[in-house]
Amino acid sequence: MVKDVAKGAVKLSIILVRYGMQRELPRTLESLARDYQLDAADLAYEVLLVDNGSPAPLTLDDTLTARVPLRRLSVSEPLPSPVAAVNLGAAEARGELLCIMIDGAHLLTPGVFRWSLRAAAAFAEPVIAVRYFYLGPGDQPETVLNGYDQAREDRLLERIDWPADGYRLFEVGAPLRGGASHTTWFNRMFESNCLVLRRALFERLGGLDPRFDLPGGGFANLDFFKRASEATGAELVQLVGEGSFHQVHGGATTNSAPEQREARLEAYREQYRALRGNSAFTTTAPLNFLGHLPTEAAKIHRRRPQQAAVSAPAAPSG
Repeated sequence: MVKDVAKGAVKLSIILVRYGMQRELPRTLESLARDYQLDAADLAYEVLLVDNGSPAPLTLDDTLTARVPLRRLSVSEPLPSPVAAVNLGAAEARGELLCIMIDGAHLLTPGVFRWSLRAAAAFAEPVIAVRYFYLGPGDQPETVLNGYDQAREDRLLERIDWPADGYRLFEVGAPLRGGASHTTWFNRMFESNCLVLRRALFERLGGLDPRFDLPGGGFANLDFFKRASEATGAELVQLVGEGSFHQVHGGATTNSAPEQREARLEAYREQYRALRGNSAFTTTAPLNFLGHLPTEAAKIHRRRPQQAAVSAPAAPSG
């Protein structure tokens, strides 16, 4: 059992938001475990799992919870947006560094903690972004229309024997393109589902803006990424060779029909324009890069769109 420690004694606090996700969250927590993340065996860290009104309690195996320094929180008056859940987690966090994971259905590669801590040591006021990937052969809004689903995803993870080697996620995932024809580690990011920054900077910015109240949070995550990156003294650091992989789970925009997704995105854009007076949600802050290329599959610059190293298996007949 991880002993209770005073606020400030913890190095890293991971804020993980949950709504449902009984299938996905145990895997997410597996990717945050002490024996999965490199250099985490003796690291003073905590995982704050914030429930945002899930219809059923989360069931976790005791062997998993023994390996993750987990704290469970619940939003007292849950809303369709996860913004309040993130801000609650930050208010309860004891770490010097916060890691914001607004969507709890992501798997991390094993070096995220290691390289985030290295960036925190190298930069005075770092805003550390882990690149967003989809599990499966391409962007999930497209692949789910072609039959990619949870069963196929389960088979992909079985095929690579995850979590035995977390870097094999690169073999079965594809980077979020964001409209780019070709994605490399040096493409400018506009969003991260694993964003690390000092708790003091999060507090200085007032956290995520609660006015982003649409289901899924609208562009709250993009807005915070931009505000944090452009804060006075901040230095944006994009990690190379580490990733945050989205599991298919029926998310607000990722796994909906094209017309529904476009209508929802347009509502998000309208809200952003109303709150910020423009549509420029991509930061222009100077970029810094830190990292490594742990495997051949991690060399994403060699891939073309829809050419992940493994394709989605064919649907079973009958």
